[in-house]
Amino acid sequence: MSDVLVAADRRHVIHPLHFAAENANPKLFVSAQGSILRTADGREYIDGLSGLWNVNIGHGRKELAAAAATQIETLDYASAYSGFSNEPAIRLAEKIVSLAYDTMSGVYFTTGGAESNESAFKFARYYWKRLGQPDKVKFISRRYGYHGVTMAALSATSLPGYHKMFGPMVPEFLQVAPPYPYRWPGNGDAGIEAADAVEAAIIAEGAGTVAAVIAEPVMGSGGVIVPPATYWPRLRQICDRHGVLLIADEVITGFGRTGQWFGLSHWGVQPDLMSFAKGVTSGYLPLGGVIVSKAIHDVILDAPADEKFMHAATYSGHPVCCAVALANIAILENEGLVERARVQGDRFRAALETLSVLPAVGEVRGIGMLAAIELVEDKGSKTPAKGLGARVVAQAAERGLLFRLRGASDGPPASGDTLCFAPPFSTPEATLDRIVQIVGESIQAAM
Repeated sequence: MSDVLVAADRRHVIHPLHFAAENANPKLFVSAQGSILRTADGREYIDGLSGLWNVNIGHGRKELAAAAATQIETLDYASAYSGFSNEPAIRLAEKIVSLAYDTMSGVYFTTGGAESNESAFKFARYYWKRLGQPDKVKFISRRYGYHGVTMAALSATSLPGYHKMFGPMVPEFLQVAPPYPYRWPGNGDAGIEAADAVEAAIIAEGAGTVAAVIAEPVMGSGGVIVPPATYWPRLRQICDRHGVLLIADEVITGFGRTGQWFGLSHWGVQPDLMSFAKGVTSGYLPLGGVIVSKAIHDVILDAPADEKFMHAATYSGHPVCCAVALANIAILENEGLVERARVQGDRFRAALETLSVLPAVGEVRGIGMLAAIELVEDKGSKTPAKGLGARVVAQAAERGLLFRLRGASDGPPASGDTLCFAPPFSTPEATLDRIVQIVGESIQAAM
């Protein structure tokens, strides 16, 4: 049966990031439990990336299946357009606001991360138009940033591999240097100087034309790049000084991934808008959203009829997705999984650090249950390793471990292959240790 399915897959399914040669013999997943995935051929794999950074509570939680079934039997779908609502959407919005930053007030629901960022861009432009500043339409992001691959989100994303076949990009988007300490040129503070690069861009473009800066608290797909402590406070000050909104893309970092409910809490900074997805349901159903500050929320609430917020989606506030999110958040709270992500994440990275003795390991970095190993050809010169990462991934899969590679060809040429890890928060210590063992063996075998 699996051969029949794989053949049908080749004929009919167009996959994300589709490349026929890579899909010639796909892993056909049939079940999952905890941090283990199982394929049709009977093999088991450690899920070293929580699916795609999203299965925070781990696989196979029956509570979420029960929440979905109960809600489907009660109210399967109802429009959440203005004039209509449903209890799960209301309760989830209330819960998320209570967990988020003090300045936050309202939630708009989407179905995923890219849609959340697209919505955040529209919120920002809408806000400035309502305030009589219609020229504030530009968005500043950072090189190595990933914000999704719908057209506006792709234009904020700055990983060239994603752009090549889909240009030109949407106008009014520009990128600046990221706070990337390992690759920062010179001896300056990468946090201060990267924030100042944002200010220089605002000044060059004219603050009267810039709507917002969008940034991940920790850059995920770009290689798990953790900024210096100086970066976010200075960036917040710069945005305030020039009257520019700050969008935190917490699609990966939200709902406990960094060991805090939301990533910017590590630096005591609050955004004007925050996009989320992934961990809100632990990937069990598609859901995302944008949380907005009271100032932005009030502008929407006070709008006259001819300036109302004309942004919409069929599945915004979907009752089943929202019910599952509520059950997921309850598990995160009741089982102390956010704190576990912090404690076990520190332990996991400390174990990965032991691999620094290998000549190809340039840097081990991370925060909470997020980690990365950047590979190099030479430690002293930090010459990027290109191609080694794919061999490491293949070796690891043979040993029963799956994780994500940020390949040098996917991003700016100054960086090397980077191995990215984000295990479920509930992953047992023995399994985390096994991940480290497999990665070490795989790097040595690939070299």
